[in-house]
Amino acid sequence: MTNRPSVPEIITVNSEALQTQIRDLLPSQNGFDSELQASNVIMPVIDLTAAAEGSGLPAYLQQALSFGSQTTFSAQNATDLIENAPGFYRIFGTSNVESSGTGLTCNISITDGVTTKIIYNQVSSQAATNVKQTVIFDFNVFLAAGESISATSDSTRGIITGSSRQLATGDGSLVQPNGFPL
Repeated sequence: MTNRPSVPEIITVNSEALQTQIRDLLPSQNGFDSELQASNVIMPVIDLTAAAEGSGLPAYLQQALSFGSQTTFSAQNATDLIENAPGFYRIFGTSNVESSGTGLTCNISITDGVTTKIIYNQVSSQAATNVKQTVIFDFNVFLAAGESISATSDSTRGIITGSSRQLATGDGSLVQPNGFPL
């Protein structure tokens, strides 16, 4: 039996997908034409992903609410535009309906100007009267160019209120809380 000591090897990695991701995550590496290389030597790794993406904050802090970072909305027997710029948004609030023996709805919908899709809907009971229902909602949405999101109530006995907070632009660049860093 021959004992062969391990010899470090370095090989070229031919992957355009990996090279593209490196260029996207590390803009300072743009312009370098050398190919990626891999080694069979174990090396410690330091995760610089957040800094490379332009954020030193963990996601839960980057999504924090601040005085100037959110926009409120409220619709009672009306429709209120929540957002209409491309990007990623957190939409949160409450929907309250009081049934009066007839059905009424509070909803949130996205439209591209031609087609409307309801993404949240609360409908009151038609059978009972004076039954109050409150529902809390909190979700993230993406709006492409030309799309908008609105809150609608079809009765004075229903109200949908809340806030929106942009999390990232349409190209995925994170939006920090207003005033950060101080």
